[in-house]
Amino acid sequence: MQTDAQNLTGIWQGLYTYPHGSSVSFVATLIDSGNSFTGSTHEACSFQPGRTANALLDGSRDGRAVSFVKKYQNAGLLYTAPIRYQGTLSGDATEIEGRWTIMLGLSGKFLMVRPAGKAAEVEHRQSEQV
Repeated sequence: MQTDAQNLTGIWQGLYTYPHGSSVSFVATLIDSGNSFTGSTHEACSFQPGRTANALLDGSRDGRAVSFVKKYQNAGLLYTAPIRYQGTLSGDATEIEGRWTIMLGLSGKFLMVRPAGKAAEVEHRQSEQV
């Protein structure tokens, strides 16, 4: 069972890296519902400069193991395949680090970070409701 401090709800700054080394930054908004969560991301389109790519997330967490699927919305033909993310939540619930995988085995690393105060704020708010 997750502790309140490990609630994933919040805004996360992220970065994923392609196998050839280039990286893309993104912002993720997560809504935690116990052992599952939903959310969305937005990022600059890698293949269409000047456009923003939006995606929906659907995931789960078991202890510190975090996994989710990202599906782009109306971002063009190069963004149609779902992307699977598997990572580990840090002990202080401020980082999720792991790997993403897309069709045909293409994969790379990712990192998502949020300020430490946000995790503590979630814990404080939930303890006030008890």
